[in-house]
Amino acid sequence: MCGAGAPARGIPAGEEGGIWLSPYKVYVVADGKFGGRLAALPVGVPVWIVRVPVNRRVAERLWKEHEQESHLTGITVFKDQTSRSPEELLLSQMETVDLHHGFYSATPLCTILEVICVPLSEKIKAELSQFRFDEFDTNPSGLSAVGPLPSDPEALED
Repeated sequence: MCGAGAPARGIPAGEEGGIWLSPYKVYVVADGKFGGRLAALPVGVPVWIVRVPVNRRVAERLWKEHEQESHLTGITVFKDQTSRSPEELLLSQMETVDLHHGFYSATPLCTILEVICVPLSEKIKAELSQFRFDEFDTNPSGLSAVGPLPSDPEALED
């Protein structure tokens, strides 16, 4: 797994099709009571968090403290569907997360997904594999999904 301080394995944009070939992490938080713990996540790493009052208040405070962050490096809140489980919330947001952090939208593209408050299941593995993730692990806060670093950009067009 990679986080802040991990060795950079990559090539500059403009080579190999203009994609930065290094690990890039995105957090998805499906915990409606995450609140103040949001501030403990690394600044500059994109976070998608379910929009409920406690999470929204903390997100708004952090937006003010880190005004320079964008949707590619900051916090995005997504609508809570109260009838949905954390697993369903995650899966309902994956197309949007991929739209913003996937192959055709972001340089670098997301290769590490840290999911908070969602246990790993066969359904999660099957769904996330549709978004290039092929390695899965559990951790105390949820799950991690890792996709390959693109050594050949054309390989991602499957």
